[in-house]
Amino acid sequence: MSTPAGARSQPATIERLIAGDGQRLRAIRLRALRDAPDAFGTTLQEAAAEPVESWERQLQQVAAYVATAGGCDLGLARGARHDRWSDTGYLLSMWVAPEVRRQGIGADLVQAVIRWARSEGLKRLLLDVAEGNLPARALYTHQGFAPNGASGTLPPPRQHVREIQLELTF
Repeated sequence: MSTPAGARSQPATIERLIAGDGQRLRAIRLRALRDAPDAFGTTLQEAAAEPVESWERQLQQVAAYVATAGGCDLGLARGARHDRWSDTGYLLSMWVAPEVRRQGIGADLVQAVIRWARSEGLKRLLLDVAEGNLPARALYTHQGFAPNGASGTLPPPRQHVREIQLELTF
């Protein structure tokens, strides 16, 4: 689904992508990477090179939520289990289309991932956010996330982007 300018003429709904939605996940993820390349560990070129099967496989491994209104996808957030800690998850790939930012869609997407994490019996969620991305940091803080002291950088070629880790404990 594409997103024309001014697409939000009706309230956004949040839906979880399911098997068969791989192309839809790919489309919104590529749009996010075009819009905000310094917000993600994956580059547009890396994501665009992924075969269709990998997008479908992702839907089996992560909980992917899309905000939609008027037949247009407006945002994305994904939740995944931590690879080492069984009680921990990650909020990944958070993005909202520029034309509908600051309208509550980001909060709705974050809440969808929080509900998923709780339903999975997780005790905490982690996320990494660019230190200089003050609007995103404000959104996450308003949802109850707080810095936990961990930090790092994005992988090359964006190693200049410093990230801090935020945590929400249930």
